[in-house]
Amino acid sequence: MNGKHLLSVVIVGLISLGAPVDPASSQTQQPPTVAIPQPGVPQIMTMEANFVRAAYNREGYAILGYQVANRSLGQEWMLLEVGLTIRDKVPNYDLTREALSLETPDGKTLPLPSVSEYRAEASIPGLQNRAKVQRDSINYFPPQASRACALTFFTDLTSRVLPLDKMELSPDRACLGRLYFHVPGGIKYGQHWLNVKFAQSLVRVPFRILTKEEEKFLSKNYKSISKQVEDAFRSKS
Repeated sequence: MNGKHLLSVVIVGLISLGAPVDPASSQTQQPPTVAIPQPGVPQIMTMEANFVRAAYNREGYAILGYQVANRSLGQEWMLLEVGLTIRDKVPNYDLTREALSLETPDGKTLPLPSVSEYRAEASIPGLQNRAKVQRDSINYFPPQASRACALTFFTDLTSRVLPLDKMELSPDRACLGRLYFHVPGGIKYGQHWLNVKFAQSLVRVPFRILTKEEEKFLSKNYKSISKQVEDAFRSKS
């Protein structure tokens, strides 16, 4: 994250456009409006693209890309592109599998599946193929996180890299990888949260599985919605 981008994150802070949009507002002269999801914990939330969301506090930072998940409605496995780090001057932290979970619109909290469950799932190769063409860059990190790092909670049998049950996070490492969740009953429209437990706090990254109408409206009004949220944040600063 360069200085210019970091400034834009600070300006936008405390928001996420992963919330429902109001299509009716596009038929009037009023700016489009969004409802901001409430994480229930102190944090800042940002939007980097239509399907990229970030959230952070003084301890930890998490970003995710979920275009593949949004294209997988009804399927029982969800793929998320995820980036994690800890903030400057925070002690190194061993992130375990148990520290990651998915909250679905019906209020259920789902843990990461085991590596054996992941490897046995027949739909995974299809999701990975989809991710080759339906993905967005999530390479937006605080400036001190300059060293590349791979998240390897899941690896395939053909991989030379062994899956890990915990990974060390440090302020100078930008860790990127894929998380998978088994969603019984299939992926549904609505508000989801990726929960990341750091040593002293919880970061909740909001993302909404959009209907076609919501996605179209958000894409059409991206700039004006971003401007509205920017102004709202400035009014509170």
